Amino acid sequence: MMGIADKIRQLGLDAISSGNPVVVLFGKVLNINPLEVTVDQRFTLDEDFLIMTERLTRYEVELNHTHVYMNGNTQTETQSALKNKVLIREGLKVGDVVLLLRIQGGQKYVVWDKVVTT
Repeated sequence: MMGIADKIRQLGLDAISSGNPVVVLFGKVLNINPLEVTVDQRFTLDEDFLIMTERLTRYEVELNHTHVYMNGNTQTETQSALKNKVLIREGLKVGDVVLLLRIQGGQKYVVWDKVVTT
């Protein structure tokens, strides 16, 4: 079974060998589940045509923990700390502008990154 990194690598190799490697486009997220992205208000891509990178997915970490320590001759446990999950990456949201890379022939698009304004 081919992993996502292998798929992206193979798409890149196929694109380079075709002589028309990559076209960069901008899109806007219309829906998250299922993922839909509109490109220049001309056409909409659904998740069948999109390859997501890991950094655009939501990522939360559970840091809830306790500590066990010796209090004299008695083993004691602290209260639970950091009970809420910590958000590392929020992922895509409706309205986000994304950078798309069109791969050979326009059949697949890599959602490369979010576009931010400063």
